[in-house]
Amino acid sequence: MPRADGYTTFVGTGAGRRIASALGLPQPVPLRRYTPGAPLVEGPVLVGGHGDTPAVTALRGGLTAAGATLTETVPDGSRLGGVVVDLTAAQDPADLESLRATLAPALKRLGRCAHVVVVGRHPEQATGVAQRAARRALEGITRSVGKELRAGATANLVLVTEGAEAAALGTVLFLLSARSAYVDGQVVRVGDAAVPAGADPSAPLAGKVAVVTGAARGIGADIARTLHRDGATLVCVDVPAAGAHLATVANEVGGTALQVDVTSPDAGARIAEHARTRHGGLDVVVHNAGITRDKLLANTDSDRWASVLEVNLRSILRMDEALLAKDGLRDGGRVVLVSSVAGIAGNRGQSSYAASKAGVIGLLDGYAADRGLARRGVTVNAVAPGFIETEMTARIPLATREVGRRLNSLAQGGLPVDVAETVAFLAADAQAAVTGALVRVCGQSLLGA
Repeated sequence: MPRADGYTTFVGTGAGRRIASALGLPQPVPLRRYTPGAPLVEGPVLVGGHGDTPAVTALRGGLTAAGATLTETVPDGSRLGGVVVDLTAAQDPADLESLRATLAPALKRLGRCAHVVVVGRHPEQATGVAQRAARRALEGITRSVGKELRAGATANLVLVTEGAEAAALGTVLFLLSARSAYVDGQVVRVGDAAVPAGADPSAPLAGKVAVVTGAARGIGADIARTLHRDGATLVCVDVPAAGAHLATVANEVGGTALQVDVTSPDAGARIAEHARTRHGGLDVVVHNAGITRDKLLANTDSDRWASVLEVNLRSILRMDEALLAKDGLRDGGRVVLVSSVAGIAGNRGQSSYAASKAGVIGLLDGYAADRGLARRGVTVNAVAPGFIETEMTARIPLATREVGRRLNSLAQGGLPVDVAETVAFLAADAQAAVTGALVRVCGQSLLGA
Protein backbone atom coordinates (compact mmCIF):
# COMPACT_ATOMS: atom_id res chain seq x y z
CA MET A 1 0.00 0.00 0.00
CA PRO A 2 1.19 3.59 -0.65
CA ARG A 3 2.53 5.39 2.37
CA ALA A 4 0.26 7.94 4.03
CA ASP A 5 0.98 11.62 3.53
CA GLY A 6 2.06 12.30 7.09
CA TYR A 7 2.75 15.97 6.45
CA THR A 8 -0.84 16.69 5.37
CA THR A 9 -2.11 14.82 8.42
CA PHE A 10 0.21 16.83 10.68
CA VAL A 11 -0.74 20.28 9.34
CA GLY A 12 -4.37 19.32 9.85
CA THR A 13 -3.80 19.43 13.61
CA GLY A 14 -3.84 22.60 15.66
CA ALA A 15 -0.12 22.47 16.42
CA GLY A 16 0.69 21.58 12.83
CA ARG A 17 -1.27 24.54 11.48
CA ARG A 18 0.48 26.93 13.83
CA ILE A 19 3.94 25.65 12.91
CA ALA A 20 3.22 25.63 9.17
CA SER A 21 1.80 29.15 9.36
CA ALA A 22 4.78 30.46 11.34
CA LEU A 23 7.28 28.93 8.91
CA GLY A 24 5.34 29.78 5.75
CA LEU A 25 4.97 26.11 4.80
CA PRO A 26 2.23 24.68 2.55
CA GLN A 27 -1.01 23.83 4.34
CA PRO A 28 -2.80 21.26 2.16
CA VAL A 29 -6.25 20.11 3.22
CA PRO A 30 -7.79 16.68 2.60
CA LEU A 31 -9.63 16.88 -0.70
CA ARG A 32 -13.34 16.25 -0.96
CA ARG A 33 -13.74 13.21 -3.19
CA TYR A 34 -16.88 11.73 -4.68
CA THR A 35 -19.08 9.29 -2.81
CA PRO A 36 -22.35 8.03 -4.33
CA GLY A 37 -25.33 9.99 -3.08
CA ALA A 38 -23.30 13.01 -1.98
CA PRO A 39 -24.43 16.45 -3.23
CA LEU A 40 -22.82 17.90 -6.33
CA VAL A 41 -21.32 20.76 -4.33
CA GLU A 42 -21.34 21.90 -0.72
CA GLY A 43 -22.93 25.32 -0.90
CA PRO A 44 -24.60 27.50 -3.54
CA VAL A 45 -23.06 27.98 -6.98
CA LEU A 46 -22.55 31.55 -8.15
CA VAL A 47 -23.31 32.09 -11.84
CA GLY A 48 -22.46 35.22 -13.79
CA GLY A 49 -20.32 36.57 -16.56
CA HIS A 50 -20.37 38.94 -19.49
CA GLY A 51 -23.28 40.14 -21.58
CA ASP A 52 -26.21 37.79 -22.07
CA THR A 53 -24.20 34.78 -20.77
CA PRO A 54 -25.45 32.21 -23.32
CA ALA A 55 -23.61 29.32 -21.67
CA VAL A 56 -25.13 29.96 -18.23
CA THR A 57 -28.55 30.23 -19.88
CA ALA A 58 -28.10 26.87 -21.63
CA LEU A 59 -26.65 25.15 -18.56
CA ARG A 60 -28.92 26.53 -15.86
CA GLY A 61 -31.56 23.79 -16.08
CA GLY A 62 -28.99 20.98 -16.08
CA LEU A 63 -27.12 22.44 -13.12
CA THR A 64 -30.34 22.76 -11.14
CA ALA A 65 -31.41 19.23 -12.05
CA ALA A 66 -28.05 17.97 -10.76
CA GLY A 67 -28.80 19.51 -7.37
CA ALA A 68 -26.97 22.83 -7.57
CA THR A 69 -28.55 25.85 -5.91
CA LEU A 70 -27.73 28.76 -8.21
CA THR A 71 -27.25 32.34 -7.11
CA GLU A 72 -26.32 35.51 -8.96
CA THR A 73 -25.02 37.32 -5.89
CA VAL A 74 -22.25 36.44 -3.45
CA PRO A 75 -23.94 35.28 -0.23
CA ASP A 76 -23.14 37.04 3.04
CA GLY A 77 -23.80 34.22 5.47
CA SER A 78 -22.60 31.11 3.64
CA ARG A 79 -19.69 29.80 1.63
CA LEU A 80 -19.90 29.15 -2.09
CA GLY A 81 -19.61 25.57 -3.26
CA GLY A 82 -18.71 26.64 -6.77
CA VAL A 83 -18.61 29.41 -9.36
CA VAL A 84 -19.48 29.30 -13.07
CA VAL A 85 -18.35 32.40 -14.99
CA ASP A 86 -19.55 32.72 -18.59
CA LEU A 87 -17.30 34.73 -20.90
CA THR A 88 -18.60 33.22 -24.14
CA ALA A 89 -19.98 36.62 -25.17
CA ALA A 90 -16.63 38.42 -24.71
CA GLN A 91 -15.57 40.31 -27.84
CA ASP A 92 -12.63 42.41 -26.66
CA PRO A 93 -10.01 42.29 -23.88
CA ALA A 94 -11.94 45.08 -22.14
CA ASP A 95 -14.77 42.57 -21.61
CA LEU A 96 -12.51 40.57 -19.28
CA GLU A 97 -13.45 43.07 -16.58
CA SER A 98 -16.70 41.10 -16.23
CA LEU A 99 -14.64 38.08 -15.22
CA ARG A 100 -12.68 40.05 -12.64
CA ALA A 101 -15.83 41.70 -11.28
CA THR A 102 -17.54 38.33 -10.85
CA LEU A 103 -14.61 36.36 -9.47
CA ALA A 104 -12.89 38.85 -7.15
CA PRO A 105 -15.65 38.97 -4.49
CA ALA A 106 -16.55 35.32 -5.03
CA LEU A 107 -13.05 34.02 -4.30
CA LYS A 108 -13.25 35.53 -0.82
CA ARG A 109 -16.37 33.48 -0.09
CA LEU A 110 -15.30 30.10 -1.47
CA GLY A 111 -15.86 27.10 0.75
CA ARG A 112 -13.43 24.25 1.31
CA CYS A 113 -12.73 22.29 -1.89
CA ALA A 114 -14.94 24.61 -3.95
CA HIS A 115 -14.58 24.58 -7.74
CA VAL A 116 -14.39 27.51 -10.15
CA VAL A 117 -15.33 26.89 -13.78
CA VAL A 118 -14.77 29.53 -16.46
CA VAL A 119 -16.62 29.01 -19.75
CA GLY A 120 -15.37 30.62 -22.96
CA ARG A 121 -15.05 30.13 -26.71
CA HIS A 122 -12.33 28.46 -28.79
CA PRO A 123 -9.77 31.16 -29.68
CA GLU A 124 -9.14 29.70 -33.14
CA GLN A 125 -12.84 30.13 -33.98
CA ALA A 126 -12.67 33.89 -33.37
CA THR A 127 -13.65 36.27 -36.17
CA GLY A 128 -11.19 39.02 -35.29
CA VAL A 129 -7.89 39.71 -33.58
CA ALA A 130 -9.36 41.44 -30.51
CA GLN A 131 -11.87 38.65 -30.00
CA ARG A 132 -9.17 36.02 -30.29
CA ALA A 133 -7.00 37.85 -27.76
CA ALA A 134 -9.88 38.00 -25.26
CA ARG A 135 -10.61 34.31 -25.68
CA ARG A 136 -6.98 33.31 -25.31
CA ALA A 137 -6.61 35.43 -22.18
CA LEU A 138 -9.05 33.19 -20.32
CA GLU A 139 -6.48 30.41 -20.10
CA GLY A 140 -3.92 32.64 -18.41
CA ILE A 141 -6.52 33.98 -15.99
CA THR A 142 -7.87 30.55 -15.08
CA ARG A 143 -4.47 28.97 -14.51
CA SER A 144 -3.40 31.93 -12.38
CA VAL A 145 -6.55 31.77 -10.28
CA GLY A 146 -5.93 28.05 -9.74
CA LYS A 147 -2.55 28.90 -8.25
CA GLU A 148 -4.06 31.52 -5.95
CA LEU A 149 -6.78 29.34 -4.45
CA ARG A 150 -6.43 27.64 -1.07
CA ALA A 151 -8.27 25.03 1.01
CA GLY A 152 -8.46 22.47 -1.81
CA ALA A 153 -10.27 24.74 -4.28
CA THR A 154 -9.64 24.42 -8.02
CA ALA A 155 -10.16 26.45 -11.20
CA ASN A 156 -10.62 25.07 -14.71
CA LEU A 157 -11.61 26.38 -18.14
CA VAL A 158 -14.17 24.98 -20.59
CA LEU A 159 -14.08 26.16 -24.21
CA VAL A 160 -17.26 25.55 -26.16
CA THR A 161 -18.32 26.03 -29.77
CA GLU A 162 -20.97 28.68 -30.36
CA GLY A 163 -24.42 27.11 -30.40
CA ALA A 164 -23.24 23.99 -28.57
CA GLU A 165 -23.36 25.37 -25.04
CA ALA A 166 -25.69 22.62 -23.79
CA ALA A 167 -23.13 19.99 -24.85
CA ALA A 168 -20.80 21.36 -22.17
CA LEU A 169 -23.09 20.34 -19.31
CA GLY A 170 -21.33 17.03 -18.56
CA THR A 171 -17.94 18.73 -18.51
CA VAL A 172 -19.09 21.58 -16.25
CA LEU A 173 -20.77 19.14 -13.85
CA PHE A 174 -17.59 17.06 -13.64
CA LEU A 175 -15.42 20.09 -12.93
CA LEU A 176 -17.84 21.36 -10.28
CA SER A 177 -18.06 17.98 -8.58
CA ALA A 178 -15.82 16.11 -6.19
CA ARG A 179 -14.97 13.71 -9.04
CA SER A 180 -12.49 16.34 -10.28
CA ALA A 181 -10.79 16.81 -6.89
CA TYR A 182 -7.24 16.64 -8.31
CA VAL A 183 -7.95 18.27 -11.70
CA ASP A 184 -6.80 21.88 -11.56
CA GLY A 185 -5.74 24.54 -14.06
CA GLN A 186 -7.00 22.50 -17.02
CA VAL A 187 -8.60 23.45 -20.33
CA VAL A 188 -11.29 21.15 -21.74
CA ARG A 189 -12.58 21.79 -25.25
CA VAL A 190 -16.17 20.94 -26.15
CA GLY A 191 -17.22 20.64 -29.78
CA ASP A 192 -20.63 20.53 -31.39
CA ALA A 193 -21.28 16.79 -31.57
CA ALA A 194 -24.72 15.61 -30.49
CA VAL A 195 -24.86 14.41 -26.90
CA PRO A 196 -27.17 11.46 -26.16
CA ALA A 197 -29.83 12.22 -23.58
CA GLY A 198 -31.36 10.15 -20.84
CA ALA A 199 -28.37 8.52 -19.13
CA ASP A 200 -28.80 7.77 -15.42
CA PRO A 201 -26.44 10.20 -13.62
CA SER A 202 -25.72 7.56 -10.99
CA ALA A 203 -24.80 4.95 -13.65
CA PRO A 204 -23.62 6.82 -16.76
CA LEU A 205 -21.88 3.72 -18.15
CA ALA A 206 -24.77 1.30 -17.70
CA GLY A 207 -24.87 -1.19 -20.56
CA LYS A 208 -21.31 -0.41 -21.67
CA VAL A 209 -18.49 -2.94 -21.97
CA ALA A 210 -15.10 -1.53 -21.03
CA VAL A 211 -11.58 -2.93 -21.40
CA VAL A 212 -8.85 -1.72 -19.04
CA THR A 213 -5.27 -2.81 -19.64
CA GLY A 214 -2.86 -2.98 -16.72
CA ALA A 215 -5.86 -3.59 -14.46
CA ALA A 216 -4.26 -5.82 -11.83
CA ARG A 217 -2.90 -3.09 -9.57
CA GLY A 218 -2.64 0.60 -8.83
CA ILE A 219 -4.29 3.10 -11.13
CA GLY A 220 -5.58 0.39 -13.49
CA ALA A 221 -7.39 -1.42 -10.68
CA ASP A 222 -9.03 1.82 -9.55
CA ILE A 223 -10.08 2.60 -13.11
CA ALA A 224 -11.79 -0.79 -13.29
CA ARG A 225 -13.52 -0.22 -9.95
CA THR A 226 -14.72 3.25 -10.92
CA LEU A 227 -16.03 2.21 -14.33
CA HIS A 228 -17.86 -0.65 -12.61
CA ARG A 229 -19.34 1.75 -10.05
CA ASP A 230 -20.65 3.81 -12.97
CA GLY A 231 -22.38 0.77 -14.46
CA ALA A 232 -19.90 -0.70 -16.96
CA THR A 233 -19.13 -4.39 -17.49
CA LEU A 234 -15.36 -4.86 -17.24
CA VAL A 235 -12.77 -6.84 -19.14
CA CYS A 236 -9.66 -6.61 -16.97
CA VAL A 237 -6.40 -7.20 -18.85
CA ASP A 238 -2.88 -7.76 -17.52
CA VAL A 239 0.15 -9.99 -17.98
CA PRO A 240 -0.02 -13.66 -16.85
CA ALA A 241 2.49 -12.94 -14.06
CA ALA A 242 -0.13 -10.67 -12.45
CA GLY A 243 -2.85 -13.30 -12.83
CA ALA A 244 -3.73 -13.63 -9.15
CA HIS A 245 -4.10 -9.88 -8.62
CA LEU A 246 -5.99 -9.59 -11.91
CA ALA A 247 -8.47 -12.27 -10.89
CA THR A 248 -9.07 -10.50 -7.58
CA VAL A 249 -9.86 -7.21 -9.29
CA ALA A 250 -12.05 -8.87 -11.94
CA ASN A 251 -14.02 -10.72 -9.28
CA GLU A 252 -14.40 -7.55 -7.24
CA VAL A 253 -15.99 -5.70 -10.16
CA GLY A 254 -17.97 -8.67 -11.46
CA GLY A 255 -16.09 -8.65 -14.75
CA THR A 256 -13.83 -11.08 -16.59
CA ALA A 257 -10.05 -11.39 -16.46
CA LEU A 258 -7.97 -11.79 -19.59
CA GLN A 259 -4.31 -12.66 -19.14
CA VAL A 260 -2.45 -11.29 -22.13
CA ASP A 261 0.79 -9.42 -22.67
CA VAL A 262 -0.12 -6.19 -24.49
CA THR A 263 3.08 -6.47 -26.53
CA SER A 264 1.95 -9.76 -28.09
CA PRO A 265 1.19 -9.37 -31.80
CA ASP A 266 -2.30 -10.81 -31.31
CA ALA A 267 -3.15 -8.91 -28.08
CA GLY A 268 -5.65 -6.55 -29.74
CA ALA A 269 -7.42 -9.34 -31.60
CA ARG A 270 -7.63 -11.45 -28.43
CA ILE A 271 -9.10 -8.56 -26.41
CA ALA A 272 -11.66 -7.74 -29.11
CA GLU A 273 -12.64 -11.39 -29.46
CA HIS A 274 -12.99 -11.81 -25.69
CA ALA A 275 -15.21 -8.73 -25.40
CA ARG A 276 -17.31 -9.82 -28.35
CA THR A 277 -17.82 -13.45 -27.34
CA ARG A 278 -18.11 -12.98 -23.57
CA HIS A 279 -19.96 -9.67 -23.41
CA GLY A 280 -21.45 -8.99 -26.84
CA GLY A 281 -19.19 -6.15 -27.90
CA LEU A 282 -16.91 -3.34 -26.82
CA ASP A 283 -17.70 0.29 -25.98
CA VAL A 284 -14.77 1.68 -23.99
CA VAL A 285 -11.03 1.05 -24.31
CA VAL A 286 -8.67 2.34 -21.62
CA HIS A 287 -5.00 1.99 -22.56
CA ASN A 288 -3.47 2.08 -19.08
CA ALA A 289 -0.74 -0.61 -19.17
CA GLY A 290 2.72 0.86 -18.72
CA ILE A 291 6.17 0.32 -17.24
CA THR A 292 9.17 2.40 -16.23
CA ARG A 293 12.85 1.50 -16.53
CA ASP A 294 14.39 4.63 -15.05
CA LYS A 295 17.99 5.43 -15.88
CA LEU A 296 19.89 8.49 -17.00
CA LEU A 297 19.98 8.45 -20.78
CA ALA A 298 23.75 8.09 -20.74
CA ASN A 299 23.30 4.81 -18.85
CA THR A 300 20.31 3.45 -20.79
CA ASP A 301 20.97 0.45 -23.01
CA SER A 302 18.93 -0.44 -26.09
CA ASP A 303 16.99 -3.28 -24.40
CA ARG A 304 15.86 -1.10 -21.51
CA TRP A 305 14.92 1.69 -23.93
CA ALA A 306 13.00 -0.62 -26.26
CA SER A 307 11.03 -2.34 -23.49
CA VAL A 308 9.47 0.94 -22.33
CA LEU A 309 8.59 2.15 -25.83
CA GLU A 310 7.20 -1.29 -26.67
CA VAL A 311 4.83 -1.55 -23.70
CA ASN A 312 3.81 2.08 -23.34
CA LEU A 313 3.46 3.15 -26.96
CA ARG A 314 3.98 0.66 -29.77
CA SER A 315 1.65 -1.91 -28.19
CA ILE A 316 -1.20 0.61 -28.36
CA LEU A 317 -0.67 1.12 -32.07
CA ARG A 318 -0.72 -2.62 -32.72
CA MET A 319 -3.70 -3.37 -30.47
CA ASP A 320 -5.75 -0.56 -31.96
CA GLU A 321 -5.54 -2.10 -35.42
CA ALA A 322 -8.01 -4.64 -34.04
CA LEU A 323 -9.68 -2.66 -31.27
CA LEU A 324 -10.64 0.30 -33.46
CA ALA A 325 -11.83 -1.82 -36.37
CA LYS A 326 -15.55 -2.10 -37.15
CA ASP A 327 -15.72 -5.51 -35.44
CA GLY A 328 -13.90 -4.13 -32.41
CA LEU A 329 -15.05 -0.90 -30.78
CA ARG A 330 -18.70 -0.17 -31.46
CA ASP A 331 -19.82 3.08 -33.06
CA GLY A 332 -20.08 5.81 -30.45
CA GLY A 333 -17.26 4.19 -28.49
CA ARG A 334 -14.72 5.84 -26.23
CA VAL A 335 -10.93 5.50 -26.18
CA VAL A 336 -9.03 6.88 -23.20
CA LEU A 337 -5.24 6.92 -23.28
CA VAL A 338 -3.09 7.24 -20.16
CA SER A 339 -0.15 9.57 -20.68
CA SER A 340 1.82 11.36 -17.94
CA VAL A 341 3.01 14.79 -16.90
CA ALA A 342 6.45 13.35 -17.68
CA GLY A 343 5.40 13.29 -21.32
CA ILE A 344 4.73 17.04 -21.14
CA ALA A 345 7.55 18.34 -18.95
CA GLY A 346 10.08 15.50 -19.04
CA ASN A 347 11.68 14.05 -15.93
CA ARG A 348 15.27 13.38 -14.97
CA GLY A 349 16.17 9.73 -15.46
CA GLN A 350 12.95 9.02 -17.37
CA SER A 351 13.86 9.80 -20.96
CA SER A 352 12.40 6.55 -22.29
CA TYR A 353 9.23 6.89 -20.18
CA ALA A 354 8.81 10.56 -21.16
CA ALA A 355 9.32 9.65 -24.82
CA SER A 356 6.64 6.97 -24.63
CA LYS A 357 4.14 9.20 -22.83
CA ALA A 358 4.77 12.13 -25.17
CA GLY A 359 4.22 9.64 -27.97
CA VAL A 360 0.86 8.77 -26.45
CA ILE A 361 -0.08 12.45 -26.78
CA GLY A 362 0.93 12.17 -30.42
CA LEU A 363 -1.43 9.21 -30.77
CA LEU A 364 -4.16 11.33 -29.19
CA ASP A 365 -3.65 14.10 -31.73
CA GLY A 366 -3.62 11.65 -34.62
CA TYR A 367 -6.71 9.74 -33.52
CA ALA A 368 -8.66 12.93 -32.75
CA ALA A 369 -8.05 14.11 -36.32
CA ASP A 370 -9.15 10.77 -37.81
CA ARG A 371 -12.30 11.50 -39.80
CA GLY A 372 -13.19 7.83 -39.97
CA LEU A 373 -13.40 7.63 -36.19
CA ALA A 374 -15.32 10.91 -36.07
CA ARG A 375 -17.90 9.62 -38.55
CA ARG A 376 -18.44 6.64 -36.26
CA GLY A 377 -18.93 8.90 -33.24
CA VAL A 378 -15.77 7.54 -31.57
CA THR A 379 -14.01 9.96 -29.25
CA VAL A 380 -10.37 9.70 -28.19
CA ASN A 381 -9.10 11.53 -25.11
CA ALA A 382 -6.23 11.18 -22.66
CA VAL A 383 -5.36 11.72 -19.03
CA ALA A 384 -1.90 12.73 -17.83
CA PRO A 385 -1.37 11.87 -14.15
CA GLY A 386 1.10 13.86 -12.07
CA PHE A 387 2.31 12.71 -8.65
CA ILE A 388 -0.12 9.95 -7.66
CA GLU A 389 0.21 8.03 -4.39
CA THR A 390 0.93 4.48 -5.58
CA GLU A 391 3.21 1.62 -4.60
CA MET A 392 5.72 2.98 -7.13
CA THR A 393 5.83 6.51 -5.68
CA ALA A 394 5.97 5.07 -2.16
CA ARG A 395 9.41 3.67 -3.05
CA ILE A 396 10.77 7.10 -4.02
CA PRO A 397 13.26 8.49 -1.46
CA LEU A 398 11.59 10.70 1.16
CA ALA A 399 13.01 14.06 0.05
CA THR A 400 12.19 13.49 -3.62
CA ARG A 401 8.75 12.18 -2.71
CA GLU A 402 7.96 15.27 -0.63
CA VAL A 403 9.03 17.58 -3.45
CA GLY A 404 6.79 15.66 -5.85
CA ARG A 405 3.86 15.96 -3.49
CA ARG A 406 4.18 19.68 -2.81
CA LEU A 407 5.02 21.08 -6.26
CA ASN A 408 1.43 21.63 -7.31
CA SER A 409 -1.31 24.10 -6.49
CA LEU A 410 -2.99 21.67 -4.06
CA ALA A 411 0.35 20.91 -2.30
CA GLN A 412 -0.33 17.17 -2.12
CA GLY A 413 -0.22 14.00 -4.14
CA GLY A 414 -3.28 12.66 -5.88
CA LEU A 415 -4.83 9.22 -5.46
CA PRO A 416 -5.36 6.53 -8.11
CA VAL A 417 -9.09 7.19 -7.87
CA ASP A 418 -8.50 10.75 -9.09
CA VAL A 419 -7.17 9.40 -12.37
CA ALA A 420 -9.99 6.85 -12.48
CA GLU A 421 -12.68 9.51 -12.03
CA THR A 422 -11.29 11.48 -14.96
CA VAL A 423 -11.17 8.35 -17.14
CA ALA A 424 -14.79 7.59 -16.22
CA PHE A 425 -15.77 11.16 -17.09
CA LEU A 426 -14.21 10.86 -20.54
CA ALA A 427 -15.77 7.42 -21.09
CA ALA A 428 -19.39 8.56 -20.64
CA ASP A 429 -21.87 9.34 -23.42
CA ALA A 430 -22.29 12.83 -21.96
CA GLN A 431 -18.81 13.65 -23.32
CA ALA A 432 -19.68 12.87 -26.93
CA ALA A 433 -18.62 16.42 -27.83
CA VAL A 434 -15.20 16.12 -26.16
CA THR A 435 -12.44 14.57 -28.24
CA GLY A 436 -8.73 15.24 -28.47
CA ALA A 437 -8.65 16.45 -24.85
CA LEU A 438 -5.57 15.92 -22.70
CA VAL A 439 -6.59 16.35 -19.06
CA ARG A 440 -3.76 16.53 -16.56
CA VAL A 441 -4.67 14.96 -13.22
CA CYS A 442 -1.89 16.63 -11.31
CA GLY A 443 -3.30 19.24 -8.93
CA GLN A 444 -1.91 21.85 -11.38
CA SER A 445 1.65 20.63 -11.21
CA LEU A 446 4.20 23.43 -11.27
CA LEU A 447 6.31 21.31 -13.62
CA GLY A 448 5.25 21.77 -17.22
CA ALA A 449 2.23 23.78 -16.07
